[in-house]
Amino acid sequence: MSPPRLSVSSGSLVLGVDFTSAPSKKKPITVAVGRWISTGRVPTYRLDDIRELVSLRDFETFLSDSGPWLGGFDLPFGQPRTLIEHEGWPTDWPAFVAFYCAQPRTALRDTFRRWCDARPVGDKFAWRKADKPAGSSPAMRWTNPPVAWMMHAGIGRMLEAGLVFPAHGHGRVGPHGRIALEAYPGFTARKVCRTSYKSDSAAQQTPERAANRRAILRALVSGAAGLDISLEIEPVWTDRLLDDGSGDLLDAVICGLQAGHAATLEQYGLPHDLDPLEGWIAAVPPA
Repeated sequence: MSPPRLSVSSGSLVLGVDFTSAPSKKKPITVAVGRWISTGRVPTYRLDDIRELVSLRDFETFLSDSGPWLGGFDLPFGQPRTLIEHEGWPTDWPAFVAFYCAQPRTALRDTFRRWCDARPVGDKFAWRKADKPAGSSPAMRWTNPPVAWMMHAGIGRMLEAGLVFPAHGHGRVGPHGRIALEAYPGFTARKVCRTSYKSDSAAQQTPERAANRRAILRALVSGAAGLDISLEIEPVWTDRLLDDGSGDLLDAVICGLQAGHAATLEQYGLPHDLDPLEGWIAAVPPA
């Protein structure tokens, strides 16, 4: 069955969301707001604005904004099938999301630890099929970075808001369809440079990391970052992205570009043998 699809045309709204499980004024959820523009050989992503959401309630309000829009969200939408089946958790994706988000984090942490403790060094985690090709952390990781808690805080709210999830075969696209794709900005950033470009610690926001952000941004604008879409950005936003040592603004923009890239591909570039329980990460080619 083909995934639900939003028809993207020039001027369509495309969003990129750099998510955090505990948003605050110091560390908000960052949303890049842009437009998919098709006027030349290669489409562009025109950045219009960047919004900062300082609470999960603000995130819920944002999700309810009328569409249509296509969004790339930097948080896991699923967990590894091997883990889910081992624990006897629901294997229907919407039911699993409801189950997972209803569990106390302490109970999930104990489950993750039992899994890891029973396995040899070097092979502790369960992995989704998309994680290793993307170079992302395993979706069950609960520390450094706590992506399991990002899923716990975000995906249930997204499902409850009525978003459409092509990689999970869930939802029906209407005139105000809001399409959610999982994104991972690190995959695209590493196409340009292999060393770090960001840190939440001010002491680690070095000139070297700033230079890496500049190189990544230059590649996004020139279309040299491995995406079938380039970035169109005003100087004021260029300065803000380069000055943001946390990298959150740049990551949000990359998430938007990854969603825009997926929109250029048949079935969003999803694998033909896609597992709808695990999903897939936008812009990562099928293995």
